[in-house]
Order: sequence, then C-alpha cells, then structure tokens
Amino acid sequence: MNILFDINHPAHVHLFKNAIQILQRKGHHVIVTSRDKDITLKLLDNYHIKHVLLSRAQKGLIRLGLELIWRQWKLLGLLLRNKVQICISVTGACNVHICKILNIPTLVFYDTEHADLQNKLTLPFVTEFISPEYFTERWGKKHKTYNGVHDLAYLHPHYFKASDKIYSLLGLKQKEPFVILRFVSWEAAHDIGHQGISTVLKRKIIELCSRYAKVFIAFEGKIDDEFEPYKFPIAPERMHDALAHALLYIGEGGSMATEAAVAGTPSLFISTLTAGVFDEYEKNYQLMFSFRPDQIDDILAKIQSLLTTKNIKDVWAKRKNKFISDKLDLTEYMVDKILSYQS
Repeated sequence: MNILFDINHPAHVHLFKNAIQILQRKGHHVIVTSRDKDITLKLLDNYHIKHVLLSRAQKGLIRLGLELIWRQWKLLGLLLRNKVQICISVTGACNVHICKILNIPTLVFYDTEHADLQNKLTLPFVTEFISPEYFTERWGKKHKTYNGVHDLAYLHPHYFKASDKIYSLLGLKQKEPFVILRFVSWEAAHDIGHQGISTVLKRKIIELCSRYAKVFIAFEGKIDDEFEPYKFPIAPERMHDALAHALLYIGEGGSMATEAAVAGTPSLFISTLTAGVFDEYEKNYQLMFSFRPDQIDDILAKIQSLLTTKNIKDVWAKRKNKFISDKLDLTEYMVDKILSYQS
C-alpha cells in the first residue's frame, strides 16, 4: 500500500513512529508529511523518519486558517504523485478535505474533545474517526472506539523500556530524585479560551519541589529568563526516559501528563482543559490528578503529599501495570486497521 502519515505536532511523532516502522518492514510505501512546530522536525530527524515539510506553525485563527489551506494545496500534488491509498493523522484538519475530493480514505486517531471547532470542521469529511472509548462525545457511524490510549502506542512495554542512563545525561547521581515541570505556550487552536499556571504559582511549585528533588522544566515556546536555570538539558527524544524515572510530573501539558502516568510516575495536570481520557487515568486508576490553575492551595498540598509519600514509585508501578494489562496495544490495533483498507 501507499500510506501517508500527516504529522503536525511532536506528540504525533511518538504516536505513529512504531506503526510507520512496522508498515515499512512489511514492505509498504510510507510517506510522512511534517509541520514545523516546536520539536516536531527534530524528533522526526532523530528517529530517522524521512519526511516532507509542508508548512510552519502559525499563530491566531486567521493565520492558522491560511496555513491549513496552504498545507492542503501542497498536499494535493504529493497525494497524486505517490498514488496514496490511505491517509493517517491525529486531527485530520490538514488533510481530510483534499482527501475527500480525491476519494482517498482518511483515518483520524484523536482523543481531545475540547477542540470543538476543529472537530466540526474536520469530522464530516473523515472516513473513520477513531478514539479511546472514554472519549465523551460520539460522532455517528464513522466514530469507532477502542479500549486504550494514545500513550500505549509508544509507551507500551512492547516498544519502550526506560534507560537508567538518563541520570548521567541529566547530571545526576544514580537514583537521585528529580521532578519534571512542563509549561506550554497556549497558542494552539484548541487552547483558545483556556489558561494554565500563573507565574506566581510556577515560582511556588519550583520552591516546594526544590526542597525534595532536582527540578527540570520542559518549555513549549520561549522560556522566561528567571526559569532558564531549570531548563531541561537533554535531547527531546529522551523525555520519556526522564518521565519514567522522575519522582513527579507537574504541568500544563496534557499529553505529557498522561505519558508520565502510564510510565509509572505521579502526575499533576494543571489546566482549565478537560478530556475523557484524563478521567480514565485519574478516577479509574489514580495515576494522575487534575486541578484548575486557581486551586493553588490544593495543588501545593497534593505536591507536598506526593513528595513525602514513602515508596511512591512502587505504588505507581502497580497502578501502571494494572492499567497496561487492561488496555490494548494501540500500535498493533492501528496497523491492523490501516491494512484492513488494503485491496
């Protein structure tokens, strides 16, 4: 088959990388299109995934709309030249319209309910909209669900084993405790109208965590000068190793919050955003905790409690293992779903 993966965000690289490699090993022709956003291109290059750059991420609804049109125009020639038979993506926003015109099937693997405008513009044109069964909305016959989460496409034990080398890469002694914080730019289309951690709360969190562990901060976008000393110092493809060994994750990034949880690390997600998949991690498995940014006292109390709980990583390892045993291998599911379109 001639299969195209449209990748627009760093998280999409992780989601699809194993499926891409498996399909290539099976002898299929895989084309990857990319978008210059944050570390997307760096991840693709570091994972040795060849890709065609279609656009650079824009800010604001008007610029995002123009970028969308430009991407689909560039995609048109690529689809025709490569005789693409199926297109795979996360949001579908950048490919489903042109694929619909060309009668090319599109599979969208998505888990974010709050991207309401994006979903309304995309879903009428999708062949299959595929989400975790915890997705709180339903979109008719084309909406398919599975018992799993995006994180298990790449953090399932079939594909991931955390390396102990992370300590030396971070300049730490073996088993020295560290905490990872994540601050985002709040410039994505689905972030409009939402907010995260204030500068005042960031300072309080750093001060509290520094009493118990080394603090590292992973930033999306420009880093504030005062937080520069805490900047995460290693290559982005090693982030999952770091999340697995960290004592605690705290941040505004929902993807990283669930990644930390499934890697066996207590996770605090601080945002006004909500999603059904967060409830699955939090309410059914107690692997993560969600707070609004204005719940300052509750946030600091939970951090204090987690940092002072004895053998907390052992507790989370048991919860993580239960979670994984209950869910399917998403990469395996994804490959089978794509190949079901083979004529």
